[in-house]
Amino acid sequence: MTDVEIGRAKRARRVFAFDDIAIVPSRRTRDPQDVSVGWSIDAYQFEIPFLAAPMDSVVSPATAIRMGQLGGLGVLDLEGVWTRYENPEPLLEEIRTLDAAAATARMQAIYSEPIKPELVTARLAEIRAAGVTVAAALSPQRTQELYGTVVAAGVDLFVIRGTTVSAEHVSKTHEPLNLKEFIYELDVPVIVGGAAGYTPALHLMRTGAAGVLVGFGGGAASTTRKSLGIHAPMATAVADVAGARRDYMDESGGRYVHVIADGGLGTSGDIAKAFSVGADAVMLGSALARATDAPGGGWHWGAEAHHGELPRGHRVSVGSVAPLEKILFGPSTVADGTMNLVGALRRSMATTGYSDLKEFQRVEVVVAPYSAR
Repeated sequence: MTDVEIGRAKRARRVFAFDDIAIVPSRRTRDPQDVSVGWSIDAYQFEIPFLAAPMDSVVSPATAIRMGQLGGLGVLDLEGVWTRYENPEPLLEEIRTLDAAAATARMQAIYSEPIKPELVTARLAEIRAAGVTVAAALSPQRTQELYGTVVAAGVDLFVIRGTTVSAEHVSKTHEPLNLKEFIYELDVPVIVGGAAGYTPALHLMRTGAAGVLVGFGGGAASTTRKSLGIHAPMATAVADVAGARRDYMDESGGRYVHVIADGGLGTSGDIAKAFSVGADAVMLGSALARATDAPGGGWHWGAEAHHGELPRGHRVSVGSVAPLEKILFGPSTVADGTMNLVGALRRSMATTGYSDLKEFQRVEVVVAPYSAR
């Protein structure tokens, strides 16, 4: 890829966001009902390749259950209000109604309440009792402290999710999490991320992770780009990590690690483009926070919004569009790509002639001569 000269002392690689690319139709088309959007990771099968992001505005135990019943996977944030408070509903209502000027400080106070291991156990047991796949997430900083409780509670898939997760974290003050040893000793598949480039993703794959989350501060509620100056345009990031997956398959003798796009997926068109550049599945935040049954009630926020030292996100209004089932399966009553996400993915695949997601990764894409913004 051709570098661009920023100035005499610095060159940069030209990269692309989802808005910068477009999917190209081919000579063949299909009936959308003949298209398969099923996805599997390890021993777990899903009818749709969508994970609900571990964010309090997106996933509660109830919505994790509903997501599983609809064929996807809901990932519960074990550092959210559901594991800090016996009854978090009044606090969620307060967050929804906070004045913008006071929101950050009040959210920092709410999330300073200690995590209670007994609530971790209770919330996961509630999801398991519904008969759906149980998935939960911790940040790398909390994983060593709480993973024993999580595993004892019977989690099926474990997610280690942060703004960025490195297989080679260096610290002079504390012993970092050794991902390779941790994953080897754990008896459940682990999804880890975010990673935003080829080399960090390859290193994460070598730890034994079953899946790698791709993204860095690209979500609707994140201000990481403004706060830290760090950003990863998602089309290039996903394609780079897909390249790492290909090379790791050769290196490991055929071990396949799933690439999961996580960020910058606000519309059904963005979701289709994520698969077109190599994703196996997508993790959705704001797209599902718009559901009328989402715990955010039309508002969306992530852990960055209440960081105790350097908040890098906002509580943002996304509105309430329709129930979760209608967000996923339609029928849509709007034309902006925020409803019937599964139907739109099926139609995109059918229009370009591909019958399953693995085939769809081979679809032609172009750098678009226009901006979708």
